[in-house]
This record gives sequence, structure tokens and C-alpha cells, in this order.
Amino acid sequence: MIKVIKKDNTLEEFNVQKVVNAVNKSAHRALITFTEEELNFICNYVEEKVNAMNLSEVHISEMHNVVESALEKTNSLVAKSYRDYRNYKQDFVKMLDEVYKKSQSIMYIGDKENSNTDSALVSTKRSLIFNQLNKELYQKFFLTTEELQAARDGYLYIHDMSARRDTMNCCLFDVKNVLKGGFEMGNLWYNEPKTLDVAFDVIGDIVLSAASQQYGGFTVPSVDTLLEPYAQKSYDKLMGKYKNLGLDDETAHRVTMEDIKTEFEQGFQGWEYKFNTVASSRGDYPFITVTTGTGTGKFAKMASISLLDVRRKGQGKKECKKPVLFPKIVFLYDENLHGEGGELEDVFEAGIRCSSKTMYPDWLSLTGQGYVSSMYKKYGEIISPMGCRAFLSPWYKEGGMEPAGEEDKPVFVGRFNIGVVSLHLPMIYAKSQQESRDFYEVLDYYLNLIRKLHLRTYAYLGEMRASTNPLAYCEGGFYGGNLGIHDKIKPILKTATASFGITALNELQQLYNKKSIANDGEFALNTLRHINEKVNEFKEQDKKLYAIYATPAENLCGLQVTQFRKKYGIIENVSDREYVSNGFHCHVTEDITPIQKQDLEYRFWELSNGGKIQYVKYPIDYNVGAIKTLVRRAMDMGLYEGVNLSLAYCDDCGHQELDMDECPHCGSKNLTKIDRMNGYLSYSRVKGDTRLNDAKMVEIAERKSM
Repeated sequence: MIKVIKKDNTLEEFNVQKVVNAVNKSAHRALITFTEEELNFICNYVEEKVNAMNLSEVHISEMHNVVESALEKTNSLVAKSYRDYRNYKQDFVKMLDEVYKKSQSIMYIGDKENSNTDSALVSTKRSLIFNQLNKELYQKFFLTTEELQAARDGYLYIHDMSARRDTMNCCLFDVKNVLKGGFEMGNLWYNEPKTLDVAFDVIGDIVLSAASQQYGGFTVPSVDTLLEPYAQKSYDKLMGKYKNLGLDDETAHRVTMEDIKTEFEQGFQGWEYKFNTVASSRGDYPFITVTTGTGTGKFAKMASISLLDVRRKGQGKKECKKPVLFPKIVFLYDENLHGEGGELEDVFEAGIRCSSKTMYPDWLSLTGQGYVSSMYKKYGEIISPMGCRAFLSPWYKEGGMEPAGEEDKPVFVGRFNIGVVSLHLPMIYAKSQQESRDFYEVLDYYLNLIRKLHLRTYAYLGEMRASTNPLAYCEGGFYGGNLGIHDKIKPILKTATASFGITALNELQQLYNKKSIANDGEFALNTLRHINEKVNEFKEQDKKLYAIYATPAENLCGLQVTQFRKKYGIIENVSDREYVSNGFHCHVTEDITPIQKQDLEYRFWELSNGGKIQYVKYPIDYNVGAIKTLVRRAMDMGLYEGVNLSLAYCDDCGHQELDMDECPHCGSKNLTKIDRMNGYLSYSRVKGDTRLNDAKMVEIAERKSM
């Protein structure tokens, strides 16, 4: 018998079954299953080569070479998987060293990559350390060499590497479908709520549980119409109670409506407490968004106004109330409902009052121009944003990517995204110039890298079981999500989008001709048009719902400057500041009016339908009239508009005003400051510290137009 000399120099009899086990593991990592014929070929090949050596003892390294050669003749992807895994011990030593260094930094310094995580907490520290390990594993075992090189150099940014092997990204969760008829959560059966107050509690549990099983934004769409039937149930119950107590119909109705209003206010207040204090199992506060505003029934209308009023009034001690961050509120604007004299004009007014004090709600036009409005006007379907800005491409109930006929309708609620990979456009342009190559040729190379990565992600996630997120995949939270716990989720993924992100279009234009997009922008526009053409080609060829996403660069805004400088140095108006611009936005230092900013960024609007938001700075000291005028203008244009103020609150005396660094009333510097991070709000100051990274803080300090 031939014996194998192992790495520790012990001897073991050669057993071809161990070869079968090893190659099957490598195939599994590459999402491939060998046939019996392929396994027989590998076994025969290995045995022949080993016998041909005519040795009684063969070193394990030689055996590896033989197996690798057999795999190259069978499947090159599995051969690569086998080769990558061979030296895992040395790689793991290096990997764990990186994890250890990062863990020490997290434990004693903290982490500010994500402003929604409080890295002072033990649970968050644990999660961040695990994320670092998961990120290293993702880079080692999921990425190809060219993808890893592109990411490390900075030409691409693969978002959320710590989570994207495990689960999906942003979603529009179908809470209504989960609640209907009852559902199971945590091996416990929940009956459908019979009153409004119970509905608030159960929805809160659903949101926290389901949001923990994903990364990115978690949106509860049309919360006003979601809660409406439960308010009706409470109404019926309370009317019966009061009438039994002897109240006449009119009095019973009045008292019941007062009780329902109180239930709405307490319910929304309960959500604000829960969503801003209870961290998810991921260690952060889930990014929860609710959309509202189109419900015309008395209870839907009451829901919208109560939600907005609770946010406007704030939470905290009586004299020191301030707004919370979650849920992010998005107002769904329909000109026919919310315009002057419209049926829901009072709901619009409540929204304006709230935005003028808290920045939220952000405003989404359903009846202006463009993609989102077209879906609403043609089909009556609302495309709520997932998280702060991600939008879904249409998926038709019968035809899939294209409508099967005039009667076919798109579905959006219950769908999700599987992740984003962003292009660093100034670096790609600089590379093309340095290498004397056509810019679009180099750009296409990186677009193809993203495409391959997305395809592999679809395939990998499709092997996951429904038990990984039961509320989504088994209880109807996702479209088609009525699978058995052991079923693979592959059928559901056909409706998921995958995003090609864009950053720093302003810096790209500066690199091209030393002009900002406020002064020119044509090259940036042409680049975005080219990206759209290529991505649409990929979409048609791969039958996947690819989308183009104006990336909200949080930590990335500073990282991309560091990466650019390392490769191409410091270039004026490109890499001389500590941050780059987000997506297609004008540079924050541009001295332009809100109307000019709306018009300049509108050129890029319909070229970024996978994710976008437009916001302007309102240096107008709570001028409600001016805010109303600019919001209505944005709604006419078809924008998704954010009101941007810089809110500051004294935690000692409760005084509030825009953008103060020291309280003029009591002299305290114990302030809470809330600024717009990107499409969402965050604390730029809390208890003397900030949750934002240094680059973003520099950007906030230099803002004029944003």
C-alpha cells in the first residue's frame, strides 16, 4: 500500500475516498456538484498518477498537485477553490492577525464606519469584531483575484462585505401579508391583532425580528393604510363598550375617536422608543423607514397626522424634547390629494410642519415626472424607497421583467435588493489616462467585474434555506415567501435587484476638464448614460434586475480620497479635500440657491433609478412658507426631496435653534446636534462626541448648498 506523508510527517495509507471528500468540499464552496462520472474520472486519474510514481511514500504536497491537476481537467472553478483552500492555515494566521488588530481598535477606540452603530456598547463591539472576521472570510473565499485587487486598489467598493454572504440587503417588507390570518415567530403562534394598540406592539416585534436577519434599510410601506383596519377594529370594540355603558351614538363616537387618536399617538411613540433603543442582533439600530400619506379614510388620515405630530413634538424630558432618528419618515405626495384644496391638504400641512422642525419627512413625488411617478399614474402602484434611497425595478406578476400584457401589473411590496458594488469613477478615469487607454473601455472592465460578482451572489444566496429568515421566506414578508423552512430561497431571488453604485460624479467632471458639475457636467452625464446602456445590456442578457444607484457615501467619502491619493496623488478639486461628493450631487461648497441645486441635479435624476435622493439646505430659520414652496416645486418635478437643516438642542435647558455650538441661553456645550448624513439623519454631536467619521464631519462643516 502507498502511504501519504502528512504535514506533521506522520504516515497514513492512501485512500481515494479522502480525495472524493476533499474535491466535493471544494466543489461545494464553488456552488458546483460533481456527477458520478466526474468523480470516477478524478479518482482514476489520481490513482493512475500516484501508481505511476512507483513510490511507497508520497508527500501530501505532491498529492495535492495530482488532485489539483485532475480538477483542472474536470472543472477549473473547483480547481481554484481547491487551490485557494490548500494553504488555509497560513492564510488564517494572517487573517486572524488582521481581525485581532481591528478588534483591539474596536474595543478601545470604537468604530465610526456606520453612524447607526453605537460602538461604546458591548453587544455592538462583539458584532463589529465578528463582522471583521466575516469580511476577511468573504475576501478570501468569495472574491476572485481580480475582484479583490480592484477592491483593494479602490476602483470598486463592495458594500457590506461582512454580511453579503449571509443574507439580503434593503427591502420593502410586506407586514400586511404577515399579519393577515396570524403567523409564527420564534416557534410561537401570533394571532392577527384585534385592536390597534396590539397591532402596534406586534408590528414592532415583527420589524425588529425581521430587520435583524438582513443588512441595509428595512421599509414598512404605506403604514397609514396598514394600520387602518386595526383602528377600525378598535373603533368597533370601543363603540360597543361605550354604548353598553349607556352613551348615545354621538357621544360614544366622539369618545371613541378620542381614544383611537390616543392609541395612534401612544403607538407611534412606542415605536420611536423601541426603534431607537433596542439594538438588533447585528449590534446596530436597524435602519427602519415608514412611508405614509395617501390613505384617504378617516383612520388612515389620523395615522399619518399622528405619526407626523409625534415626530415633530419629539421625545425626552418635558423641557428638553428632541426628535428621534428612527423610523425615517417618507411622505408619499399625490398632487391630486395633497395639492391646494385637495382632500388631504391638511396631511400635507402636517408634513411641512414636521419637516420644518425635524427635517423628516422626506418627500416622494407620485404625480410629477419620471419613473416612480409613471408606475403610480399607470398602475396605482407606489414604489416606496428601501431605507434612505434604494428603489426597486418593476417585476410584473405574470411577465416578470416585462409585462405580459395590458392587464399585467408590477409588484413592489415584499421585494428586496441583494447588495451594491460601487464604481470609483475618478480613479477609473485616472487609470485610463495614466495607461493611455479609452476611459469607457476601462469603465466597461469594472462594470463587467460588478456584473460577475452580482451573478455569483445571486447563485450563492439562492442556496440558502428559508429557515434563515422565517418571517420573510415562510410567513409572507417577501413576495412568494410561503416556503417550507428547508426550501431553498432561489425562486424568490428572481424578483430581487442588484445595484451598480456610482460615486463622485462631480470629481470625475473636475478631473476631466477642471469644471464642477454645477459649471458643466456634460462628461459626467455622458458617463452615466454609458453606464445605463451597459447595465441595460447586462440586464437583458442575464435576465437579472440590475439597477443604477447613486451611492450614499458615509465612511466611503473619506476612504475614496485616501485610495485616490495613494494611486494618483493630490489633485485640486478632486482629492485635495478629505471627502468626495455623494452620487451625482453638486459639491457641498457650491454657493447656489436651492432652486439652482434642484435644477442642476435633475439632469441626472432618471439615470439613477435604482437609488437616489435630492436635498437642499434651507438656511431660513424654520421658514415654513419657504419650505412649502420648495417642496411643492420638487414634487412637481418628480423628485424625492429631503429638507436639510442643521438641528441643535441644548440638553441642559432645552433651547433649540439651527446650527449652534454653544447654547446662547445657558452657555452649555452639552448639545445634541442632528445633521443629514446622506439620505438619512444622524447625530453629528451627542454627549460631547460624534458618531460620524472625520471626513463626513469636515464635509458637514463646509456645506453651503446641501
